[in-house]
Amino acid sequence: MAKQDHLLIVDDDPQIRQLLCDYLSDAGFQVSTAGDGKEMRRRLALNVIDLIVLDVMLPGEDGLSLCRELRVSSNTPVIMLTAKGTLIDRIVGLEIGADDYLPKPFELSILLARVHGLLRRTQWSREQSLLERRAATRSPALGAGAEAVHVPGPHEVFAFDGRTLDFNTLELTAPSGKIQLTLMEASLLRYFIEHRNQNVSRKQILEEVWGLKEDTDTRAIDNFIVRLRRYIEDAPGAPKYLITVRGVGYRFLPE
Repeated sequence: MAKQDHLLIVDDDPQIRQLLCDYLSDAGFQVSTAGDGKEMRRRLALNVIDLIVLDVMLPGEDGLSLCRELRVSSNTPVIMLTAKGTLIDRIVGLEIGADDYLPKPFELSILLARVHGLLRRTQWSREQSLLERRAATRSPALGAGAEAVHVPGPHEVFAFDGRTLDFNTLELTAPSGKIQLTLMEASLLRYFIEHRNQNVSRKQILEEVWGLKEDTDTRAIDNFIVRLRRYIEDAPGAPKYLITVRGVGYRFLPE
């Protein structure tokens, strides 16, 4: 019998907790619930949780703070729920490591589709990581200055100037060591790679990377850029790979 994925619903409204618990249980998941951060930590300590549905507006510690705390030690997928629908709220949620964002009110079928999608991605990453470790015993490591590498099938690796991005494991290997990326960081890096040597605007990032259709610019994106530069640049204050194009956006120059 296949293992049931275990979901944790964190919401301070008992009616919403029960509604989501019943619906997701009927969909075949094992479901636990928590009403605040303290109970969330207790559930995480007692169970192996495969995905967390986390409300932003909680008593005491809010969902953003809890997600930030979680990302220090865990890459468990997180879907943020919130009554707030402004663009900046969504950017902040994604910036701290949330994998998806669903503003209230929402259709239960949409939540279920998001849950299935994130769990498929997580399982796929685990399987590809295992295949990579097996292949590493037979294949030489990518050296400095290598061109982009596209291995047939789902395995995707991009290497440049001694840095290697593995989009299956969400790992970046740089001269300073290995860095575990969040899904949003990896998605942004993938977009820059696909559009390397081209100008990329903030509006493109909002719409084409994160699926936010509002025609509104925000400087919050710059925080992502600062973090990515810390990962890939020798001197983040004087970037040579991920540069700013004044009045336009950014450009990724791997060569």
